[in-house]
Amino acid sequence: MSYQDQAARTLALLSATPDWRRVRDLRPDLDDATVTAIVEEAAAFAEGVLAPLNTVADRIGCTVSNGRVVTPDGYGEAFRQFAEAGWLGMDVAEEHGGMGLPLAVQSACEPLFDRACVALMMAAGASRAACHLLASTADAATKATWIPKLVAGDWAATICISEPEAGSDVGRIRTVAREDGGIWRISGQKIWISFGDHDMTARIGHCLLARTNAAPGTRGLSLFLAPDRLDDGSRNGVVLERIEEKMGLHGSPTCALRFEDAEGILLGAEGRGLSQLFAMIEHMRLQSGGQGLALASAACDIAEAYAAERRQGGAPDRPAPPIASHPDVIRQLALMRARTEVVRAGVTEIAAAMDRAAIEPDAADRERLGHFTGFMLPLIKNFGAEAGFNVASAGIQVLGGVGFTKDWPLEQYLRDSRIISIYEGTTGIQAIDLLTRRIWRDGGIGFDICLERARAEIEAATVPEAARAREALATIDALRGAMMELAATPEKGLERADSFMRAVWSFVSIWLSIRLIEAGCDEDATRRAFPVFLAELEMHDRLCR
Repeated sequence: MSYQDQAARTLALLSATPDWRRVRDLRPDLDDATVTAIVEEAAAFAEGVLAPLNTVADRIGCTVSNGRVVTPDGYGEAFRQFAEAGWLGMDVAEEHGGMGLPLAVQSACEPLFDRACVALMMAAGASRAACHLLASTADAATKATWIPKLVAGDWAATICISEPEAGSDVGRIRTVAREDGGIWRISGQKIWISFGDHDMTARIGHCLLARTNAAPGTRGLSLFLAPDRLDDGSRNGVVLERIEEKMGLHGSPTCALRFEDAEGILLGAEGRGLSQLFAMIEHMRLQSGGQGLALASAACDIAEAYAAERRQGGAPDRPAPPIASHPDVIRQLALMRARTEVVRAGVTEIAAAMDRAAIEPDAADRERLGHFTGFMLPLIKNFGAEAGFNVASAGIQVLGGVGFTKDWPLEQYLRDSRIISIYEGTTGIQAIDLLTRRIWRDGGIGFDICLERARAEIEAATVPEAARAREALATIDALRGAMMELAATPEKGLERADSFMRAVWSFVSIWLSIRLIEAGCDEDATRRAFPVFLAELEMHDRLCR
C-alpha cells in the first residue's frame, strides 16, 4: 500500500502526457526534479499526517455540541499543517498567497491526500475551489481579505446550492437576498453542505446562490459570500440545523443550514450567479474525479498485496500457491488496475489541458483547449467517481469474506466512494451535459478536438493494439454523427444519453490505454483489459442505436 508507488505512477504518466510537456515549455521554472520532489513530498505528508486519521474519523464521525459541529480529534491540527505546508493553495496565484503551481501538479498530489483521508480533504477542496471563485468574481477588497486567509487555513469556505425543493433543479431555489441600506441580507435553507459548520477554523464563508429578483429559473439567482461570523467577530445569521447520518464519509459533516437575514457580499454581477459559480463547480468536479482515483488506487494496492500473500488451491499434496497466480484473480486484478490507471491518465490529460487553456499565448489555442476540457470534464468527473466505487467493490471480491469486514479498509472505501457520482452533478446530469451542451449546443467542437488528439496518438503508436484502436475511432466517430441527428428528436436522444456517455468513455479508455502501453505504464494489466474496453464500446454503441 505504498503512497510512493502511487506517486511514481503519477509522475510516469505526467511524462507521457503531451500537454504536460507543453506546460513545462511554457513554465521553465518547473523542471522534472522540482515536480518530482513536490509529488513525493505530497505522498510522504499524506501517509504521515493524514492517513492516521482516516479509520478513526470513520468510526467516530462528527457530532453536534451546543449548536456547533465537533470534528474528530486531530482534524484541526492536520488541516493547519496541510495549509501551512502550502498544499491548500498549490495552484492559487502567488499574488493571493498561493504557490502558483500548474493545475496538473495539484491534480497529481490531490489523489494522494484523498487516498489518505478523503473526508477531511472535502474541507480543503471546497476552500481551494472558493479561492478560484473569489479570484474570478469578488471585488478587490474581498479578494484581499478572504483568499490569503483561505490559503493559510485560518478561514474555510463551502459551496451552498441545494435546498429541500431544489437539488439538481437549481432554478427552483427559494433562498432570497434583499438589499437593505446597502447591505445584502439572505434568508432561506441550504442542505447537503459539506463542512457547513466545524471547529477547525475561526471563520467559514458560504458561497451560495440566492434569488435577488422575480425572474424565473436561474436568471433571478445571484452569487454571495456569507460568512458565519461578521468582521467584528459576532455571529452572522447562519444557524446549523443538523448534520446528516450517512452511509460513508463519516468524518465529513454534511450540514443543513438556515440563513436568517444573514449578511452577505455580492460576488460578481447580480443575476449571473449560476454561470459565475461554475468557476468553483468546475474545480470541484475535477476534484471528484481525483477522489475516485484516490480510492481506486488504494483498493488496487490492497488487493494486489493480499493476492500475492494469500495462498489457496493447487494440488493438495503441495504447498498452496498465492491466489495472484490463479487465472481468474489475474483477470480481476488486471481490470482493476487498468481501470484505475486509465482514470489517472484522464485526470492528468484534462488538468494539463486546463493549464494550457489558461497560459497559451495564442487566443485560438486557448479557445480550442477550452472546448476540449469542457467536453472531457463530465467524463472525468463521472468515471473517476465510478472507478472509486467499482474498483473498491472488485477489491472486496478479491479478498473474499475478509474484505467485507472492518479489519480491512476496502469496505470504508466502498461506502465513502458511493456518493462521489452523486454530488457535484449526478451521473445523469453529466450525461445530459455531455449530449445537450457539448454535442448539440456546441456542435460537437470539443468532441472533434478529442478525436483529433486521439487519432494523432493512435496513428503514431507502434503497439499492436493500435489497429483495434483505429477501428474504435471509426466506431465512435460514426456514433457522434448519429447522436447529432437525434437533436431533432431530443427525447430519444436523452434516453440514450447515459449509453452515449459510456460509449465515449469506453473510447477514451481505449485511447489512453494506447498511451499507457506505449509508455510502459502498467503495460501487462492494460493489455489484458484492452479487449474489455473494446467490448464495452461495442455494447454501448449498440444501445445508442
